[in-house]
Amino acid sequence: MLYFLGQLGDSLAAFNVFRYITFRTAGAMITALFFVFMFGPGMIALLRLKQGRGQPIREDGPQTHLLTKKGTPTMGGLMILSGAVISTLLWSNLSNGYVWVVLFVTIGFGAIGFYDDYLKVKRMSHKGFGSKQRLLLEAIIGCIAAFAISQLAAGSYGTSLLFPFVKDLAVNLGYFYILFGGFVVVAAGNSVNLTDGLDGLAIVPVMVAAGCFGFIAYLVGSQNYADYLLLNAVPGTAELAVVCGALIGAGLGFLWFNAPPAQIFMGDTGSLALGGALGTIAVATKHEIVLGIIGGLFVLETVSVIVQVTSFRLTGKRVFRMAPIHHHFEHLGWTESQVVIRFWIISFVLALIGLSSLKLR
Repeated sequence: MLYFLGQLGDSLAAFNVFRYITFRTAGAMITALFFVFMFGPGMIALLRLKQGRGQPIREDGPQTHLLTKKGTPTMGGLMILSGAVISTLLWSNLSNGYVWVVLFVTIGFGAIGFYDDYLKVKRMSHKGFGSKQRLLLEAIIGCIAAFAISQLAAGSYGTSLLFPFVKDLAVNLGYFYILFGGFVVVAAGNSVNLTDGLDGLAIVPVMVAAGCFGFIAYLVGSQNYADYLLLNAVPGTAELAVVCGALIGAGLGFLWFNAPPAQIFMGDTGSLALGGALGTIAVATKHEIVLGIIGGLFVLETVSVIVQVTSFRLTGKRVFRMAPIHHHFEHLGWTESQVVIRFWIISFVLALIGLSSLKLR
């Protein structure tokens, strides 16, 4: 199968237009969107049939959720992943190692999330895969990906950490970079997972981040553009723009069904995989710090959980009415749509700030 796809890619490359990354990025986006539109309804119907009562709803959450979300199936990430992966295989250069590393993390994290969702639905409980075992598997996948990236980028910044705003500031972390890169991948996956709590809340910031990193990958992957724009060049990463295009297209298709009131939830299947993909692309392009800015909404959600848990364990008091923080605002009286749209606005603003840190000419 992979041989056939490779041969197909070589045949398409014979036509000059298929040599352009921008054209293939657009093609990947449209293909993923079309795939989810075509097969989404059937997948939703199948998941609803298999899951019966759908995703269990937290009883300690906003009471409106018990009325409006009960019975909604989960594992919608299968729609996103199938569309994004198939589109990536069709449109990207399969001889590019970075593409395979991102796919490895995306599918690996997706499998972990799928198993977690499966256990939750089967037990009708929020207790799925054990957190320690899950984090261990994620860490192994993340560290393998970071090691592979360090080898692919060995001729440039293999084990170096680069800083925004400054072109030539690079700190070589040596073997510690494997742990650092693995941490970024795991943190990104779980941050998106924590954000996925309201209809449409997580998928739009994911698409915004994917768009930003598609742009970044395209620039730093080209020596000419990187030199002209005073960026650190990481040859080969431009192909990741195609992957980002596939993620955006699949995300748009999923949003059609996930818009309030959602017909399906993303679940850990999608949130872990999408976050892991973004983290891996950030590590590959050497823009890990920029990910923390562009994905600042995910950071905010994660920090709110850490603060809440730490405060309760140390003092017995809660800082927020409920964590992650999007539930806190629901308890303050914001409607679900208000929370989602306002958080979207925050993600767009943070994306602009993150892109400004590239110090373009």
